[in-house]
Amino acid sequence: MKIFKQIFDFYLNSSIHVGMSCYALVRITQQLFEIPFDASMSYFAFFGTIVGYNFVKYDAMARSQKVQMSNQLKGIAFLSSIALGFTMFNFFQMEKITKFVALFFLILTLLYTLPFFPNKKNARNWAGVKIYIVALCWVGVTLFLPVINAQRQIDLTIIFVAIQRFILIFVLILIFEIIDLRFDDPHLKTVPQQIGVNQTKILGSVLLLVFILMEFLNCNFNYVTFFLKLGIAIVVLFFLFFSDEKRSKYYTSFWVESIPIFWCVLIVVLK
Repeated sequence: MKIFKQIFDFYLNSSIHVGMSCYALVRITQQLFEIPFDASMSYFAFFGTIVGYNFVKYDAMARSQKVQMSNQLKGIAFLSSIALGFTMFNFFQMEKITKFVALFFLILTLLYTLPFFPNKKNARNWAGVKIYIVALCWVGVTLFLPVINAQRQIDLTIIFVAIQRFILIFVLILIFEIIDLRFDDPHLKTVPQQIGVNQTKILGSVLLLVFILMEFLNCNFNYVTFFLKLGIAIVVLFFLFFSDEKRSKYYTSFWVESIPIFWCVLIVVLK
């Protein structure tokens, strides 16, 4: 059993699972807008997420000469190097305009991680900013990049879906912030730090209601899509309601991050 736990922990710690979530959201976008499967775009999102998240999580540790890397960290570094190669390969397969947009989100990720200005912290430590940058990057990579690469015009329907996607990801991040409340630096001013856990849950619930009601504004309203989104909103609400500081890391790093994967599987089954 110990070896299976080590493999599972490596799967989570190396960001493969979050990469699968990002890949699932890209596939959802392709299904939603009837975009043919685009291997370069899909795999760029998957491998790029692995590289990006591992860079954000382990950059400071890797650059610190005082920390000796464990075998798992060495494995993650090796995996990230391979993922970087696949990311670059798929990047050059995409449309020219998509590359420029992808570079924009790369700059956001670097800004989030590295201090670009002297005596200034990175954007990750800017009070109250983190949640918006992360949500924006997810919407950009999982929605706008697939649409742009398919040379689809950005219309009102896509804008509405982008707002919905931003709201959903924002609420998912709220769950992470509740779980991480006891570990986060108070200066981060995360939402739970500023308004408390109960108010954060109320905020998340209201946002999920907005997420659902917005579907009625979609000129391409579809009952199957509506009930799928309603079901996902209920699942997210369930995890939000039962989130607290005492939950294990698996609550978010596996179960919460599995929600987009579950959503994608449902779409494939129902299609």
